[in-house]
Amino acid sequence: MTLRSRILILASALAVLGAVALASVLHASARAERRDHTQAGAAKVTPGTVTLTAPGRMIFRNMAWGPHRDELTSAPSSAPAGPRTASGVKCLRFYAASGTGVCLQAVHGPVSDTYRALILDARLRTEARYDVPGIPSRARVSPTGHYAAWTAFVGGDSYAGTNFSTRTAIADTRTGELIPTLESFRILKDGRSYHAADVNFWGVTFASDDTTFYATLATKGSTYLVRGNLRTRTVTTLHTNVECPSLSPDGTRVAYKKRVRGLPKDAPWHLYVLNLGTMRETPLAESRSVDDQAVWKNDGTLVYALPGDYGADLYEIPSDGTGKPRRISVSAVSPAYVR
Repeated sequence: MTLRSRILILASALAVLGAVALASVLHASARAERRDHTQAGAAKVTPGTVTLTAPGRMIFRNMAWGPHRDELTSAPSSAPAGPRTASGVKCLRFYAASGTGVCLQAVHGPVSDTYRALILDARLRTEARYDVPGIPSRARVSPTGHYAAWTAFVGGDSYAGTNFSTRTAIADTRTGELIPTLESFRILKDGRSYHAADVNFWGVTFASDDTTFYATLATKGSTYLVRGNLRTRTVTTLHTNVECPSLSPDGTRVAYKKRVRGLPKDAPWHLYVLNLGTMRETPLAESRSVDDQAVWKNDGTLVYALPGDYGADLYEIPSDGTGKPRRISVSAVSPAYVR
């Protein structure tokens, strides 16, 4: 091959790469511009006052394209697909109970993003800020509003595989005291103290006694439901193959996602409910893989997110294994119910 031929091939390759890069930039720019325009056919979103104490409301992160995308919005619990009121507060993950909220946010920097957790009062005013060491994943507030928990990815960015690491923190919303990682808690596994370098925790859910919580413990390629005690700083394994638990309002059952053999590696989960008294599992009537920490709308209904055309949509399903899933809201995620 002559030098002239080599130069022509190189020039052609550079031209192709330049065209691909330009097309990618233009596509991203056009998509970003579309995100600022109101999504066709979406629920009406208007700015207004959102509080964490107005009964009969569902508060969630609005993902519909338009000027209020990513803001906390409110809709009637009885009509979650109806008009939305936007608060102006943006969150990646959110949860609330008893007039206290936790909002996980991205702080955009010139080179990279950082993340933080905000403790919000009933009017969504910030009462405390905490640094979050990675990409936010899960958030919960105790039924009393006295504790908030969050999980972040500090290595990897998906639960589907095994190459990830998480950090889970719990904050006392009254005193500001922070437990920066549950890895400092003593682990009791099968009745014995357990230590391992690969321990991970995620998906905290609180009981109403301000002492007990449940979470996922992962170690040696397995996951466990653990019951934690905030006073003794201990966690005890209860059941295997449990991820992202969610305690029912009556405190008797835990909903969670469970890895099922035969499903794709990137979508391996099925929703189950565990009776804590009998330790009996009930599979729910949702055939799709759910990568979410489900929320109890009430003692008989669970709500969870699945991928949608504009990020995620919310579905509900009976908690006793009957019925079938029903989509209740589009372009929405991280719901919390004001009871």
